Amino acid sequence: MAFIDYYKILGLDKKASDKDIKSAYRKLARKYHPDLNPNDTEAHKKFQQLNEANEVLSDPEKRKKYDQYGENWQHGEAYEQQRQQQQSRQQSYGGAQGFGGFGGGSGGEDFSDFFNSMFGGAAGGGRSGRQAKYRGPDYNAELNLSLRDVSETQKQTITVNGKNLRITIPAGVENGQTIKITGHGGPGVNGGPAGDLFIAFSVSNDPRFKRSGNDLYNTIKLNLYTAVLGGEITAETLTGKVKLKVPAETQNGTKVKLKGKGMPVYKKEGQFGDLYLTYEIEIPTNLTDKQKELFEELAKS
Repeated sequence: MAFIDYYKILGLDKKASDKDIKSAYRKLARKYHPDLNPNDTEAHKKFQQLNEANEVLSDPEKRKKYDQYGENWQHGEAYEQQRQQQQSRQQSYGGAQGFGGFGGGSGGEDFSDFFNSMFGGAAGGGRSGRQAKYRGPDYNAELNLSLRDVSETQKQTITVNGKNLRITIPAGVENGQTIKITGHGGPGVNGGPAGDLFIAFSVSNDPRFKRSGNDLYNTIKLNLYTAVLGGEITAETLTGKVKLKVPAETQNGTKVKLKGKGMPVYKKEGQFGDLYLTYEIEIPTNLTDKQKELFEELAKS
């Protein structure tokens, strides 16, 4: 497994602050995002490495282990446990055997076995039957969607570690929500299980509809004459247009609820939120002399 310098991937050094890491990741992730580089395999690879680097360096505990153990940061705790067991074993035998080192003398045989298991036999000479299996790292990805995209269940193909993965996006997912796809993270070590893939959804704001949970809100303009005399108008929803009856003498700011015309409820088939419309009455402009005269007569009456 080739070592990846996470700091180098983000163009930073080890003194970088959390803010520096976050800023560098966002900038580079936008540049190399698969949606902007659909046929560029190198960009896809770079994007995967950026996600991996961000996952580790943005987490204080993971970053501490990475700074200490480098590419094998995930197995740092196992290393410490083995070291403590070795020390306990030495104490129980009166400290007759030294801890040894990487050289593999009589005092370092157990340590070498552990070293081989953690580094996949790179140190040489370890008994393969004792190699420990380690779970692969988790991957993180971000998928940008519109409000209309998540108004119904859909399938999309994303690229993970150079491979295309067909996923189903349930209707009703919210901005910032994350789903886990088991077994599609990094490969395990020594035959260990693969990690998982976590996909975070970034749902952009809609120019017309404001979302709050499963409900939607919109403001609809209503001309003065329809507001005073009543009538019928056409209103737009996420799933199409509907006709509404407007009662006479409707006041500015009146709210109307369209039941079941909001967002689908996540993973609850056939359940929907509501759509709330607020009427905004438009005052007519550029009136003719006759129209002004009529309004004056109406005011006098």
